[in-house]
Amino acid sequence: MNTSIFFCIGNSLFFLFFPPFSFSFLRSHFTLPKFFSSRSKDSCFTEKTPLLKTSSEENGLQRMTIHRSVSLMDDESWDSSAADWEQRGLLGNEIVSFSTSASSEKSEFLDSFHVKFNLSKLRSCLRCLKVTGLFIFGVLCYYSPPLDIYPLTSRAPAVNLTNVGDSALLKLELAGSLIVGVVNRPQAEEHIVVEVTQSEDPGSRRRRPQQQVIYNWTIFLNSRRNERAVTSRTFEIITRETISINIRGFLQKNQVIPLSMAHQYLHADIETQVTIASVILAGVYVLIVFEIVHRTLAAMLGSLAALAALAVIGDRPSLVRVVEWIDYETLALLFGMMILVAIFSETGFFDYCAVKAYRLSRGRVWAMIIILCLIAAFLSAFLDNVTTMLLFTPVTIRLCEVLNLDPRHVLIAEVIFTNIGGAATAVGDPPNVIIVSNQELRKMGMDFAGFTAHMFVGICLVLLVSFPFLRLLYWNKKLYNKEPSEIVELKHEIHVWKLTAQRINPASREETAVKCLLMQKVLTLEFMLKKKLKTFQRQISQEDKNWETNIQELQKKHKIADKILLIKCLTVLGFVIFMFFLNSFVPGIHLDLGWIAILGAIWLLVLADIHDFEIILHRVEWATLLFFAALFVLMEALAHLHLIEYIGEQTAVLIKMVPEDQRLAAAIILVVWISALASSLIDNIPFTATMIPVLLNLSQDPEVSLPVKPLIFSLAIGACLGGNGTLIGASANVVCAGIAEQHGYGFSFMEFFRLGFPMMLVSCTIGMCYLLVAHVVLGWNS
Repeated sequence: MNTSIFFCIGNSLFFLFFPPFSFSFLRSHFTLPKFFSSRSKDSCFTEKTPLLKTSSEENGLQRMTIHRSVSLMDDESWDSSAADWEQRGLLGNEIVSFSTSASSEKSEFLDSFHVKFNLSKLRSCLRCLKVTGLFIFGVLCYYSPPLDIYPLTSRAPAVNLTNVGDSALLKLELAGSLIVGVVNRPQAEEHIVVEVTQSEDPGSRRRRPQQQVIYNWTIFLNSRRNERAVTSRTFEIITRETISINIRGFLQKNQVIPLSMAHQYLHADIETQVTIASVILAGVYVLIVFEIVHRTLAAMLGSLAALAALAVIGDRPSLVRVVEWIDYETLALLFGMMILVAIFSETGFFDYCAVKAYRLSRGRVWAMIIILCLIAAFLSAFLDNVTTMLLFTPVTIRLCEVLNLDPRHVLIAEVIFTNIGGAATAVGDPPNVIIVSNQELRKMGMDFAGFTAHMFVGICLVLLVSFPFLRLLYWNKKLYNKEPSEIVELKHEIHVWKLTAQRINPASREETAVKCLLMQKVLTLEFMLKKKLKTFQRQISQEDKNWETNIQELQKKHKIADKILLIKCLTVLGFVIFMFFLNSFVPGIHLDLGWIAILGAIWLLVLADIHDFEIILHRVEWATLLFFAALFVLMEALAHLHLIEYIGEQTAVLIKMVPEDQRLAAAIILVVWISALASSLIDNIPFTATMIPVLLNLSQDPEVSLPVKPLIFSLAIGACLGGNGTLIGASANVVCAGIAEQHGYGFSFMEFFRLGFPMMLVSCTIGMCYLLVAHVVLGWNS
């Protein structure tokens, strides 16, 4: 058999490098049987797997080996015993497979080989086109026109702009001790007003040209003068005459306020920028959904395209500004927890937890999945979702490997319920943290306790409906992806017998009889396979009666490997989680989550006395970290292209169009679903930060007269639960997918979408109904 395989490889290489001569060579010399190539396609077969195998319990055909060369003896008698006749018939099958049907085998092999070669050429051409197109795209994005920025300090609070040209927008950027994101505050507080004025037509008869104010921009000052913030605003240019910018300060006493201002001319209006941003976002999703490139490279290409678009319209950011867009706290949190989990995995603790979870579920698969999802939802209500999945994903993967489950379905269910549970409290999900941290909302009574109490009731209702719906989604899915070895061997045996029977050409009575015997053997083995599969499925669907015996075997096999290291890991991890809780509930601790995770990783590296540091670094998901960095840049660039602001403004316009008696219900429905769909496509953190001022302005508009709390709760429900819609809708989804891919169980965008998007629709529907009953029917608006 080895000689034939080497012969096949040699002919393939010869065909690849010398195609004009290969066909004639194959026609005259190639006689390799077809079943070698067919067997190689089956992932269950290896070189050490026997071609023919029968169990000792069967009274049929005995085990036999196919040799490379046999001779046909026509003078042998066929009228012997039944067993001898059966064996000789199988030997005749070999001869038929090698000689009688040789011509048909050669033609079929050449046709299939030619088709495969054409497909490989087509794939190579497509790959070349993809690489060439992406390279040209990158080169085009690299070129961008230069940008002039005109700084202005507070010592010169006025400037005249004459070179307007054909610009459509004027962007002003102010930096200093400012309060960013505040909509309305008492005018008695210190603030500055930026006035954008235009001069009259030079042809006017007046001696002194009058200045007409076309825009006013009020910015409140921070009482802490050492804190610096940057804010910007874009104005539409409605005149081609000289434009003046004046800064007027309203201070309680005479003092110097250091400010800096820069202005830029933009060559595209808001609608054009939103269109460009939508095209870029759609392109990124096409690259990710169809898996044209890795999602990390797709995010990098999208961020590059967004930066190029900003440069083309005139809003080219500097490298320092682009680096500032990256959320280093999130990256530090991910990196530190990845180091902790990598060291933790060396103790065998994950295997131990897997066995304990199996014991707690008493061998029932769905009971175990529900327990895991409930624990993940509970922890994510008080911890960050990313931290929860970093701790849970290795345990789940090891548990599924022990129980012969498919980890992908269990992981997707866990991350879905992690996102749901994170919406229950004010610290479980980043959008909730942004909402509770807003000073304007705090003044309106949106405190930690009230927000958590309101959201907790709604999320409990969502969980009650989500578990049965998850079971319905998983109704026809095979959670067991690995079959027992006896079933694999039986399938292999059926494959060989069936292939042997198909090779017999029933030209004579003897050959017909042999083929009938072989097909009868195949039917017998298929009947046995059905019985084994039914038994196997019954063991899957019902409670395992031998689960106590299995537990004992698993406990002997999966024990704690290093108890001293486990004590060190539990001590450091317990301290880190305790600091996470203090950071969430005690406002006096000024220590970010990223710093806590990094310090915990350093302490554990010192205590564990790690010498081979590269092994630990290999466990870090660098592709996931780079994906988040590129995603932060992409989302901030799309925000600068006014995509998120445009969504918020259009939402407000739609709410104003609804009659007043139905406006509150329509506002809740619109905010929930727009937030959910937007959070499925873009990051929910910048979307939430952009929507809060929009909803505050909407509630304070006398023509609308809507309470602010129902709108904010609708935003929280939609932004948190909408992350389940797509793979990149929430940070926990990406982290879980990265760790699963590292363990060899990666799931694609569509695999997550088929389960996550229906769950998102159902959960948002339940959350919307809860808000409608609470605020429209019961009137909980105070």
